[in-house]
Amino acid sequence: MREHSRPLLVLHDCPSLDDHLEAAVGDRFRLIRPGGWRELNARVLEMAPSAVLLVDPSHGHAPDSGIAPELEELRGRFPSSCVVAAFSTSRFPPAGLRRLGQLGIAEVVDLDDDLVPTVLRQRILSARALPFHRLLRAPELNGLSGRGRAILDRAVDTVVTGGLPRDLADDLGLSPSTLLRWSESAQLPTPRRLVLWLRVILACALLDDPGHSVHSVGRACGYSGDHALRRAIRSVLPLSPSELRDRGAFRASTDAFFQVLAEHRRPAPAVGS
Repeated sequence: MREHSRPLLVLHDCPSLDDHLEAAVGDRFRLIRPGGWRELNARVLEMAPSAVLLVDPSHGHAPDSGIAPELEELRGRFPSSCVVAAFSTSRFPPAGLRRLGQLGIAEVVDLDDDLVPTVLRQRILSARALPFHRLLRAPELNGLSGRGRAILDRAVDTVVTGGLPRDLADDLGLSPSTLLRWSESAQLPTPRRLVLWLRVILACALLDDPGHSVHSVGRACGYSGDHALRRAIRSVLPLSPSELRDRGAFRASTDAFFQVLAEHRRPAPAVGS
């Protein structure tokens, strides 16, 4: 079943942030407030990859102490998680700011300047869950037509929100038959195959997280479990989840996807040649 809102896990005690948060996210996100770092870790393990984490990077510690060791641990276990750090930058140690960048924090909300619903909304929405921004900027996609890139961009959004191939057509405002023709003219796989590939790539990003088991990856990505995930992977790649992990699952799956796209763009052989 498709999600209609993304999980937003909030680990923060700032009352003024709470005052603006619900107005900022509206119905785009489902607010969840874990009771501490341990519960946040447990929630991340079971949440869809589209989840966003909004955290106080010093939660549970003195505000001027810098980054909580629990955040360091969370990033080590779940490096693909999408984390937005909310804090007062004027009172945060400079070394802590540099470390946030090294940890791959997706966005920063400055409690001194950014507590306006429109700014909060922009910060949270721009912090996309999932590693697809790396894929969409890859040089291997430079040859895509404008129509092809539009379909791929929307397919990413569809998959992130739990959508299926039929949802992709709806999201583009097209009938399934028109979307199929557009995909063919843009030299892309069929919509069904494209969505399948992107779901597998999304799962592979989580397979690279040390904190995830194959079973938890399958459940988080909307499969019934590890067996269903294995079948989905095998339908596009001749590898098991453990073999993908050994090779670097995200890199291996995206390399294979780029090869498929290149084959679709390869000119058909001339008749009689």
